[in-house]
Amino acid sequence: MYRLSPLFTFLACGSYFLYYAYRIICIVDVQKAYNKVYIMAWLFIAAEGCVACPALLHQLYQMLSIRGRSRPKLRLRGEEVPTVDVFVTCCGEDVDVVLDTTRAAAAGDYPQDRFRVVVLDDGKDAELEKAVNELSLEYPNVYYHARIKIKGVPHHFKAGNLTGGTNFVVDLEGGEAEFIAALDADMIPEADWLRAIIAHMVIDDKMALVCPPQLFYNVPTNDPLCQSLDAFVHVMEPTKDANGVAWCTGSGYAIRRAALDDIGGWPVGSLAEDTFTSSLLLGAGWRTAFCHEALQYGTVPDTITGHLKQRTRWTLGTLQTALKLRFCLFGDLVKGMSFFARLSAFVFAIDAFFKIFLCIALLTIPIVLISGGQLVAYNTQTQLKWQIRLCFMQLVLTRLNEWVTYLPSGYRLAQRDSGAQLWMAPFHAKTIIMSFLLPSWLGGKPMAFSSSGSQKSDINERDPRTRAGVFRRLWVILWDCQCYMHLLYILFVIAAVTYSTVRGLALDSANNTLKKKLVYLLTHAFWPPMLWMMCLTACFEPIHYAIWPPTMPDREELLDRDDKTQIARPKEEWKKARYAKTTFFHEFQYTLLTAFTCTVFVGAFFVNI
Repeated sequence: MYRLSPLFTFLACGSYFLYYAYRIICIVDVQKAYNKVYIMAWLFIAAEGCVACPALLHQLYQMLSIRGRSRPKLRLRGEEVPTVDVFVTCCGEDVDVVLDTTRAAAAGDYPQDRFRVVVLDDGKDAELEKAVNELSLEYPNVYYHARIKIKGVPHHFKAGNLTGGTNFVVDLEGGEAEFIAALDADMIPEADWLRAIIAHMVIDDKMALVCPPQLFYNVPTNDPLCQSLDAFVHVMEPTKDANGVAWCTGSGYAIRRAALDDIGGWPVGSLAEDTFTSSLLLGAGWRTAFCHEALQYGTVPDTITGHLKQRTRWTLGTLQTALKLRFCLFGDLVKGMSFFARLSAFVFAIDAFFKIFLCIALLTIPIVLISGGQLVAYNTQTQLKWQIRLCFMQLVLTRLNEWVTYLPSGYRLAQRDSGAQLWMAPFHAKTIIMSFLLPSWLGGKPMAFSSSGSQKSDINERDPRTRAGVFRRLWVILWDCQCYMHLLYILFVIAAVTYSTVRGLALDSANNTLKKKLVYLLTHAFWPPMLWMMCLTACFEPIHYAIWPPTMPDREELLDRDDKTQIARPKEEWKKARYAKTTFFHEFQYTLLTAFTCTVFVGAFFVNI
């Protein structure tokens, strides 16, 4: 069924274009008929178009991968294997977290004399240095390195840390390795990790980088903040790989040292040094690959503060990279890129930038309703009926397309992910405005880097033993995390819908029949599929999280630790997504709105509107 996803994508996009275009035709026609400009209808159309633009680009990009991907599962065999320098990058994470990653990497199924593990400590933690040096007594191929950072001199965050490690291994016995592999501080690799990713590189001399998905073992039940990357790693990354545009996603990857030298080393000037690196490799004519296997498991931020910082940092890094590469449209740095590589970079950059317009769109519906304007304009009953029919058609095809597209990651996740994009939009928009658009004299400033694992919380919302009280949690999340925006938005939407509904029901009964009142409600607050209701539910999520946060056991309880070797790996049950019955509320809501749309669609055939 999933092989048919390009077809369903084409049908969904086509139906939306048809519906959108017909609404524009109706607005133009009614303006000519009444010699009046329907400002609010145009505002709604414009806002919807801005939101639809990046979504449609993503859909069209996925549709281009109709040929699919057939990358085999490979493993290196024997002892004659390439040399690898494994970097474990850290900056302020807990020592035990870094040690679990380092120990698992050092004990991997790879000849001990063919790889080294170097802990790159950008926090220069004396306790970590001591612990790594002690570990090196057991694993002689383990090293500790902390670069010297001079105050006032740019140190370029993670890219600078990787550069320090790359220079450090040159002076070790045997010199630099043929390949460099990198792990985030919290990413525990599987035993055959290196044999899996290096295998793809030895069979292709032009393969510069291979990256596996980032998977996690501490995602709470129901994943309330949508922290798992399942939709990205199981849907989007395989699609990009099919198009020859696999990106480095930050951890677990291996890069050919010669290819890294070819692009001048680790690029600086972007918080997303991973995607920057892979983009430069593609621009230089090298190839990249996505190894779609479960080869590493890490931790998601266990606080909403850490989650917000992580996701906004990704958005900022994506745009920084896009600007430096001129959106991959032209320039010497991207001259070797294929059409698909340029398109991929452009689509993701536009998606990040259009988060601003998503915020505007969120506000448009309540503004239109509270002003008394119509969401949908029409001149004749036939026009209204056809708008209803086209609305129904695009909704059904869109839902069917969602179900098929997200089969690899789970349909339930797709619905949650779309809601998360809505409530996260204000944070992304603020980051973009503060970092790119607002001058410094008005408060604009670049975002500072901080590793997700180093973020601490003073409310410990997921720890049942030390969790702060509900009022303290609400204060921190609403005020400190600025989720008061969501509360104000919810109140604004409720007020706008209530006002519009009361206004429709209060129409003069002498001149307006019940049918006219219902048509008024339909073309104002209750136009299917009632987008304001989905926006309302999405924006309630951080407030719901503050009141009913998920409970997670201590990290140690999620791991199976060998008493003798102290090597820890995630328990099988924590590698999988877990959902409770409460998550069916989201599907219930979508089903209810779909049923409402169907009712309106059927009713339009029998009721003379």
